[in-house]
Amino acid sequence: MEVRKPAVAGTFYPADPQELKKLLDLLCGEEPPQKIRAKAILVPHAGYIYSGKTACEVYKRVEIPERVVLLGPNHTGMGEPISVYAGDAWETPFGVVEIDAELREEVLRFPYARADELAHLYEHSLEVQLPFLQRYAKREFKILPIVLAFMEYELAKSFGRFLGEVLKDKDALIVISTDMSHYIPAQEAKKKDEILISAMERLDTEELYYKALQYNITMCGVIPAVVGIEAAKVLGATRGIVVDYSHSGQVTGDYSQVVAYLGMIFV
Repeated sequence: MEVRKPAVAGTFYPADPQELKKLLDLLCGEEPPQKIRAKAILVPHAGYIYSGKTACEVYKRVEIPERVVLLGPNHTGMGEPISVYAGDAWETPFGVVEIDAELREEVLRFPYARADELAHLYEHSLEVQLPFLQRYAKREFKILPIVLAFMEYELAKSFGRFLGEVLKDKDALIVISTDMSHYIPAQEAKKKDEILISAMERLDTEELYYKALQYNITMCGVIPAVVGIEAAKVLGATRGIVVDYSHSGQVTGDYSQVVAYLGMIFV
């Protein structure tokens, strides 16, 4: 069995399971009594001390089904443009989660999707989501991690629609991993991010894509968001709901150069 070992345990989040549990307890607080059956969610992927609370606000509100598709940006530049994880399982301090091999074969029918491990080797954007999923899952689940490079809008949209069709008859959740504006003043980040948040609330992926380019908004997961939202629309989603918005300055005290974090639920 080919198991991906954690690349960022001990840096982005604690490598010790007890320490990790304590940190999540601290960040996440109480679970709401009723859970939302979401088509997709959007969550950040920075170190837990910075973005963990925003991620928690989303994860604790949604049901974790038997299948989870993870969509994240390619920070390393390695591997295939549409990189579908080729191995058998991923490991975190909380244990091992199996890859959904059956779903992978269906997704690989998309002409530009490739089975690949290189893009996933050091990529943190999907790995950091797993401990949250493991914490809140009430039953066993499988994952399908997909890392996406920057691409033309029409290709991203096409892959999203294809993914939605694949998931139509399945109990699945799409996880879009992205941070928002990077390394600009907090006030400017909020102003810019609101442009993209408005588009995502209305599920308008074309506006999301082109406004990000037009205004030079450094949301790293624009492509995962286009793909995930298009897939969610095929699954019947009609709107995006903002759950939380925060930035690194609220932790560091430096509001002059922040990274911003968004939590959304698509229903």
